[in-house]
Amino acid sequence: MKTLVIVIHPDIKNSVVNKRWIEELNKFPDKFTVHSLHEIYPDERIDVLAEQKLIEQYERIVFQFPYYWFNCPSLFKKWLDEVLTHGWAYGSKSGYKVGGKKVALAISLGVDEQELGPSGVYKYPLGELTRPFQLSFEYVKADYRPLFAYYGMEFNTSVDFVEKSVPLYIDFLDSL
Repeated sequence: MKTLVIVIHPDIKNSVVNKRWIEELNKFPDKFTVHSLHEIYPDERIDVLAEQKLIEQYERIVFQFPYYWFNCPSLFKKWLDEVLTHGWAYGSKSGYKVGGKKVALAISLGVDEQELGPSGVYKYPLGELTRPFQLSFEYVKADYRPLFAYYGMEFNTSVDFVEKSVPLYIDFLDSL
């Protein structure tokens, strides 16, 4: 079963880890479809029907993005607002087109993992910070899965550190 990976990164050309993940995913076109929102919609005018038809074709969907300012890139929020419409994603007999699909987040973070949580600088764990995504996908009856996170990108962008993330990410995707 093929996985749709929706990439939301406003500056993928200057990305380190997200760009590397895309390179790896593209090596396996039989397993993954990469759909980069910023490349497809540089003007941020989303083709809602095209996005909905794409979503309908997959049973596993991963949203890959950098996490900054304790949130997602704005195009992801816009995508959620515009694509997950009443009558398609929820709220009617013909809705819930995302229902039952496995949905997960794959997030790169600048902070180190120990900076999040009760003993960290930021007192909340990532699972709590991403709770609105979980609630949104549960609302449309998707099978929301545990997220993938790769921490420390602000402090370590070495080739070795980035390469260490690649098999972890692929294993995560394969486990969905």
